[in-house]
Amino acid sequence: MAKLILTNEVAGLGSAGDVVEVKNGYARNYLIPQGFAVAWTRGGEKQVASIRAARDARAIHDHEEAVALKDSLEANTVRLSVKAGAEGRLFGSVKTADVADAVAAAGLGSIDKRKVHITSPIKSTGSHEATVRLRDDVTAVITLQVVAAK
Repeated sequence: MAKLILTNEVAGLGSAGDVVEVKNGYARNYLIPQGFAVAWTRGGEKQVASIRAARDARAIHDHEEAVALKDSLEANTVRLSVKAGAEGRLFGSVKTADVADAVAAAGLGSIDKRKVHITSPIKSTGSHEATVRLRDDVTAVITLQVVAAK
């Protein structure tokens, strides 16, 4: 078993700043090369504190604030303008950063792109959905209206 410090959130494993024990192959072949974790050392405790401080600065602390943001996100449709070819096919796909930027541009608040989850790749214009985990106990479903940029 390998002891690691997570630098990013990993679904089913933990959040940034958590110290976890995983199998050696998972650590060596996936978590460390992808940049999701670093090896745990005694000096790494300072790194854990700084990662947690950065995570706390980005987090929504108040449950009521998260619920209000959720209601605002679900009540509105977020319009996303992207380059598209004939018949509404996109050049590339919509990324989580694009969704976070569109939410901010719509004036609905700022969300972290790492908290946005797109279930299936968005490669065409039209109406699509994405989920945003605002807190561990609050998840919002955003309706995206993807339109071709002129």
